[in-house]
Amino acid sequence: MVTAVKCEDGKKRCKWCIATPEYMSYHDTEWGFPVHDDQRLFEKICLEGFQSGLSWRTILTKRENFRKAFKNFDFNKVSKFKESDVERLLKDEGIIRHRGKIEATINNAKMAKLIIKEYDSLANYFWSFKPKQKRKSTKDISTSEESIALSKDLKRRGWKFVGPTTMYAFMQAMGMVNDHAKSCYLRDLV
Repeated sequence: MVTAVKCEDGKKRCKWCIATPEYMSYHDTEWGFPVHDDQRLFEKICLEGFQSGLSWRTILTKRENFRKAFKNFDFNKVSKFKESDVERLLKDEGIIRHRGKIEATINNAKMAKLIIKEYDSLANYFWSFKPKQKRKSTKDISTSEESIALSKDLKRRGWKFVGPTTMYAFMQAMGMVNDHAKSCYLRDLV
């Protein structure tokens, strides 16, 4: 069950965000806020892929390094990365140095351009997977019918590191699903 706790400023927040100052800031300014900008969506989906198997705090503390390494997640630029870029990134201590995840980001940049050709934007594509109904429960879950469908469709299109759990986290982060605790002050604001 997702719960909220009262914080020092008197506001109730999702309990998970009190673990670190980075989480609190992320919770209050980003998590669950609807995103429609293609470059920001590409960044979010890539960072969720890099997070797979790691803590989100690791990603947040390295996010600026990721932005620098991946040209602010401009998929037009990243799609042109070559093997020499992969080798350069594998030496970059400021990011997660995982060959598969680095290569997936480059691959996914190419695939993003194809989706844009078909849907006019990544936003149009991703938001087409928005759940038809709001979840009534705030029970902590890690996948949904929609995240499974999004994962399958992305994989069919050649994307990598886009499993159902990763896609559910992406859907939460981009504001497609509102999983703020019922008593969290942001629940009805996002």
